[in-house]
Amino acid sequence: MTSATTGTTKTWDGNAMSQEDMMKKDTVLVLDDDDNVIGSASKKLSHQFTMEQPRAILHRAFSVFLFDESTGELLLQQRASTKITFPNVWTNTCCSHPLHGMEPSEVDQPKDVADGTTMGAKEAAIRKLDHELGIPSEQLPINNFKFLTRLHYWAADTVTHGPDSEWGEHEIDYVLFLCVPSKSDLTVKPHPDEVDAVKWVTRQGLIDMMEDKSLLFSPWFRLICKKWLLDSWWKDLKQTMTTDKHCDYTTIHCFDPPEGK
Repeated sequence: MTSATTGTTKTWDGNAMSQEDMMKKDTVLVLDDDDNVIGSASKKLSHQFTMEQPRAILHRAFSVFLFDESTGELLLQQRASTKITFPNVWTNTCCSHPLHGMEPSEVDQPKDVADGTTMGAKEAAIRKLDHELGIPSEQLPINNFKFLTRLHYWAADTVTHGPDSEWGEHEIDYVLFLCVPSKSDLTVKPHPDEVDAVKWVTRQGLIDMMEDKSLLFSPWFRLICKKWLLDSWWKDLKQTMTTDKHCDYTTIHCFDPPEGK
């Protein structure tokens, strides 16, 4: 495991923006229940659970699962302790949001979902893999990403902020897989304000981690693991990456918060 120190004033490669600054500045894509973009909102506003918006604002997200093809291992990250939402939790390689007003565009239309291209989500994924994990874009060919499906979920961040948490997630999440030939060819330099630790795990290694009651996991990661990852997609990784057997571009799978941490 590779760890990175954290701190509220630490910067990385000249990025002096705090977590709160980024929450105010970044503008996410606001959605209706059918995943149509109907507006935009700040990341801060869209993640606040209040009396007026008890499940925050539904917005678009993506979750990247990056594998070492030679070993079948998955790269996990532990979110930094300084993160405003879901700090300290273990999760998939990278989880974030396509943003409004980016160039190249990070907005996918229904036709992009229908044909499985979702170039907007993939562009956002490349941007955030660089930002959070320091993986250069040239090591992340956009056409190597595999879009699998979407899930609609919400979860208050009660583990961190208590039962009356003002923070949480309400997202339609695009699941993206990516394989690299070998992790030895991959540059990973975690951003200390974003990531506390990274770890490559086998499928059994992740099962063992998730049975460890001392570890916290993000709610979206738990949902994906339980529904698809451990018993289907990962078991059949080559077929998952090279065929459309596990692709579902029409269904938006809906979930309530998972039980457990």
